[in-house]
Amino acid sequence: MSGSGQIDESFYSRQLYVLGHEAMHRMGAASVLIAGMRGLGVEIAKNVILSGVKSVTVQDEGQTAWADLSSQFFLKESHLGQNRATCCLQQLSALNPHVLVSAHTGPLDEDLLQKFQVVVLTDSSLDDQKRFGDLCHSQGIKFIVADTKGLCGQLFCDFGEEFEVLDQDGETPVSVMVQHISKDNPGVVVCADDQKHGLEDGSKVVFSEVQGMTELNSIGPVEIKFLSSYSFSIGDTSAFSEYKRGGVVTEVKQSCRVHFKPLTEALQDHQLLTMNDFGKISRHQTLHLAFQALHSFVKKEQQLPRSWSQSDADSLLATVRELNKVAQLTNLDEAAVRSLSYTARGDLAPMNAFIGGLAAQEVIKACSGKFKPLQQWLYFDALECLPEEKDRPEESSFSAKASRYDGQLAVFGSAFQEKLERLNYFLVGAGAIGCELLKNFALIGLGAGETGRITITDMDFIERSNLNRQFLFRSQDIGKPKSEVAAKAVCEMNPQVKITAHQNRLDPDSEGVYDYNFFMGLDGVAAALDNVEARVYLDGRCVQHHKPMLEGGTLGSKGHTLVVVPHLTESYGPAKSSSSNAIPLCTLKNFPHRIEHTLQWARDQFEGLFKQTPENVNLFLRDSAFVERTLGHGDAEALDILGGVWSSLEDMESGGQRPKRWEDCVSWARRKWETLYNNDIRQLLHCFPSDEVTTTGLPFWSGSKRCPHPLTFDANKATHLDYVVAAANLYGHIYGISGTRDRTSIRTILEQVHVPPFTPKSSVKIHVTDEEMEEEKKKGSDDAEKARLEDLKGKLAVSSLKSSTQLHPVDFEKDDDTNFHMDYIVAASNLRAENYDIPAADRHKSKLIAGRIIPAIATTTAAVAGLMCLELYKLVQGHQKISSYRTAYINLAVQYFVLSQPSRPQHFEVAGKKYTLWDDFLVEGRGGGQQEMTLEDLLQYIKEKYSLNVSSLFYGTAFLYNGQEDRLKKSVSDVVKMVTKKDIPPHVKRLELIPSFEEDEDCESVPTIRYLL
Repeated sequence: MSGSGQIDESFYSRQLYVLGHEAMHRMGAASVLIAGMRGLGVEIAKNVILSGVKSVTVQDEGQTAWADLSSQFFLKESHLGQNRATCCLQQLSALNPHVLVSAHTGPLDEDLLQKFQVVVLTDSSLDDQKRFGDLCHSQGIKFIVADTKGLCGQLFCDFGEEFEVLDQDGETPVSVMVQHISKDNPGVVVCADDQKHGLEDGSKVVFSEVQGMTELNSIGPVEIKFLSSYSFSIGDTSAFSEYKRGGVVTEVKQSCRVHFKPLTEALQDHQLLTMNDFGKISRHQTLHLAFQALHSFVKKEQQLPRSWSQSDADSLLATVRELNKVAQLTNLDEAAVRSLSYTARGDLAPMNAFIGGLAAQEVIKACSGKFKPLQQWLYFDALECLPEEKDRPEESSFSAKASRYDGQLAVFGSAFQEKLERLNYFLVGAGAIGCELLKNFALIGLGAGETGRITITDMDFIERSNLNRQFLFRSQDIGKPKSEVAAKAVCEMNPQVKITAHQNRLDPDSEGVYDYNFFMGLDGVAAALDNVEARVYLDGRCVQHHKPMLEGGTLGSKGHTLVVVPHLTESYGPAKSSSSNAIPLCTLKNFPHRIEHTLQWARDQFEGLFKQTPENVNLFLRDSAFVERTLGHGDAEALDILGGVWSSLEDMESGGQRPKRWEDCVSWARRKWETLYNNDIRQLLHCFPSDEVTTTGLPFWSGSKRCPHPLTFDANKATHLDYVVAAANLYGHIYGISGTRDRTSIRTILEQVHVPPFTPKSSVKIHVTDEEMEEEKKKGSDDAEKARLEDLKGKLAVSSLKSSTQLHPVDFEKDDDTNFHMDYIVAASNLRAENYDIPAADRHKSKLIAGRIIPAIATTTAAVAGLMCLELYKLVQGHQKISSYRTAYINLAVQYFVLSQPSRPQHFEVAGKKYTLWDDFLVEGRGGGQQEMTLEDLLQYIKEKYSLNVSSLFYGTAFLYNGQEDRLKKSVSDVVKMVTKKDIPPHVKRLELIPSFEEDEDCESVPTIRYLL
């Protein structure tokens, strides 16, 4: 937030789509105190500062020690012995120029706390938690306690006697179209069948645009009762008018009030525990007592239990048993108490990342009233990260060594640390999750040894909208490669880490870099990608080379993590089809009923007018075969493409659309407006008048079909002129003609523009469904279309056209507010929405939908990266029990945490023997330095080793063998070259061959033959 109260939309862009403007405004008035600047405190501070509160004060009386460097990413070795809060102040301030950050190095007291709306305690004593908790509860200050000890974490919230939650889940209110409403008690509402209504019992809704039963339009929110995915009942409608048609149902989000107990009372209330791993209910109930016992231990001994000390663990367990005489837990998890004692001196970056992400989200809830807060305790543990074998290690290997990894040594010991430092890891993506992972990797020492290394690749460059959640980047880095800047930033955090930064896209084109040798040299892969296709491709490469993969993703406050372990778990797997979300073409072209439809239509207009047509022109100008190639696409498509090319090159005086000066661009934009928002709508209504009925006698314009009306251009209407300004400037850009934003001068030009008259034609056929459209395509073109094509070919053969200069196609860029791209989209979409009486969308919402933006917030990103790195601990140790690993689905908005063990890989059978995707037939083509195998040798090898007879063999889509005897004596690589008619690229060291076996030819899945060249 800025001091003027305006929200910096380019900075907070992705977070605004999670929280919204109102919540962000409320946050902009909040001052937050975060006490304790060790690893957990700085993680919370980082996330809260990025989120955009008014001010953050970080408090710490302590001096930097070696163990702090294990997870405090803004402290360096040069800070040893200096105050922690002061040392990290500059770095914290640089995260967000809109937030005032200050340090307090004195003790906490009542006067200090009363200056803040939210107080967060980390690394605090139970006495302080009780004392300050009572104070905050009585003064209406939101109070949060966060703590991590080794592999266990704790979170507590108290937002006062009564706290109003304005939006419990942050989901967009449901809006659906009505198909029918019965006149009955209760009245039943049937929704249009293009989408499920998504409402629940007790949801409240309002009605609008209902025709006939108009009484519904003027009554307040109505409570609904769920009947089916497409229907629900409301109150008594028997006295209302008869329903005719139309209507929109919109959900009304309900606020709620929640009540909290102060910490002293909440300590005794086990009903206030929020569960997150349902296999650990008794463990988390036990941890509630164990954390209290830990405070008693520290108070008595003036230190935490010693790492892996049996006597200290006995002492802690005795205290827990005493506490349980009151708590009366039936299942006391004594093993968890011992593990907590053994590892309590640990300070682990991944644990702090997870608990810090959750705690910061609770701060945001406290400041904004957005999302349902934690009520009131949450415990989390990752004790399955500890060694699977139960031999108790020697205490000496866990003792502090005055090293930056002391906080991790206390949990896992020195041998583990050395192993971690030797690893070679590949991180794909340096965006939000990539930055967080890289920070964690640096802190834990991944690849920090002599033979270790991290390779990171990301093809993107830093934009301003990245700065709000990709915390390794600063404003001075805008325009630089993400991977390089991220690598440099974490080397500042830990100079021992070795990172190689690339700017390659991960796809088949980069397999020359990321080849067989590269993957075989890796210990594992981490995927920080933002699209499913790239994840699927990377997953496939990991399966091919039997490498583990850590995968995570976020969508606003939701997140997921997955660990792929060779031979133990399933892989990420093939892409799931998302075609069900595709908008039918006929809906876009003629029957939109949601703002998403008009925005997609506007995007399609933008791409067609300003990108595809200019690109086609450029292809025509430089490629003599372009016309013939286009004719091969079918007559209808060729007419469209070639007509666009000709009109773009022919001057306006000669009947084309090529402008010579700025006035021509304005004239083109004005006539395009008339075509889209008046003529095309009049033509549609000519084909389907407003009173049209279907063959069954029902109104044609009903259900999801909204009856449109044409618009009349008015240069004094903002949206009308917005379209012309944006379209004219974009059109001018294509031809290298400079435009202007001066609306007065544009209005003057518009007065001289001649708009040709239009009369709807009865010969025009408009398709009602996509199926109709496909049928029409199959029929082929008529004689008139063929004649037009011949005419176009003749016109395009004129030599003067070929001498035209190249055009400048426009690539859509949503985040530049000066380039007219979003100006065009917003105006084009909202004008079409006006045609169809669809409520308009502001620029912010339009950018989200048309720009296909993924909402994002730093808190979820931090939590997800933390969970991924906890799985990394298990991979490093080579855990072989599937019960040790966790797949996670979280939603920080509503405390939804599902941690479960991953699925095992599915089995398939070939000739009675079971295999999984991890099973392959590895063949060395030149065994022992011999001459390369022939195809016959390969088939014989498979027969002898696996008792299977290969009947056919594929390489990609190429048929290598299907009984052709003449190929058997050729080497395998020669057969591949012969069939593909290409040389095998030099970087390809292994061929992936898919066999079919005589013993089981109908088998859908078979092990791949991996043939080493």
